[in-house]
Amino acid sequence: MTTPATPPLPQAHPQERPGPAVHGPLAPGMVPGLSNYVSPIAVRPATFGDALASEWTKIRSVRSTMWTLGTMVALLLGIGVLVAFGVDAASDAPGGEAGNDVLSLGFFGVLLGSVCVITLGVLTIASEFGTGMIRTTLTACPSRSRVLMAKAVVFFLLVFVLTTVTTAVVAMLQTAVLGGGASASGADWIRATVGIGLYTALLGLLSLAVGTIVRHSAGAITIMIGVVLLPLVLALFMAVNQLTRLRELLFEYSVPSQIAALYESSITESGPSGWEPVAIMFLLTAVVLVVANLALNRRDV
Repeated sequence: MTTPATPPLPQAHPQERPGPAVHGPLAPGMVPGLSNYVSPIAVRPATFGDALASEWTKIRSVRSTMWTLGTMVALLLGIGVLVAFGVDAASDAPGGEAGNDVLSLGFFGVLLGSVCVITLGVLTIASEFGTGMIRTTLTACPSRSRVLMAKAVVFFLLVFVLTTVTTAVVAMLQTAVLGGGASASGADWIRATVGIGLYTALLGLLSLAVGTIVRHSAGAITIMIGVVLLPLVLALFMAVNQLTRLRELLFEYSVPSQIAALYESSITESGPSGWEPVAIMFLLTAVVLVVANLALNRRDV
């Protein structure tokens, strides 16, 4: 008995791997399915306009923007109107001495609202480090400086426009309640609206730069709250005569004092006045942004 011979196996023929469709005429020697894919969509490098559009889409689609800026507007309007009614009720002569400083009453709402701007500035970039979204962002746009600049431009314009419009509405409401706005000049109105908008947007931009360096939301917000409040608190406890000059400097250059200076109601008789607080904040923000750009380009994500 003999073992039946094993039938020969069919010879395996090399099969072509399914490849993407090729559009357009083939070059001589090209094999369909094995050639490189040619997209029918025109491919172009990402521009700064594309980065701006991307950052605008992100900042208007996250809930943190709505909550922080919505709270800021509510604080500016609510506290501004309440202070105006309180001053009007406490004053026996509406439009008199209390009405002459009507624009300065917006200080209280701006000081509290700046905390919301600081929070949003940090979250604009630190939240991407926390969720890992920054890797997707830098994959789509490998230029890290371009990404940081696009974030800064979108954030600055959004906060500046919103703060300027809101402070203008608050100033008009306070003037309507107290009736003392006629004593304020046009320069006072511009400084109390456009100046406050610039200063607040720059303060938020400084927070964005600190968030880029720290890359941690809670840590960066804590640092910025300390920058705003710590100089003023330290100055209050410096009762030693040897620290008199340092105490004065902390009072003069603290953030609350500079905001008050834009309203021409600074808590000190010396120090920055007029538009000088905006110039100081601009220089400080520019320096920290340069450091943040260097840190973003040199560190891994």
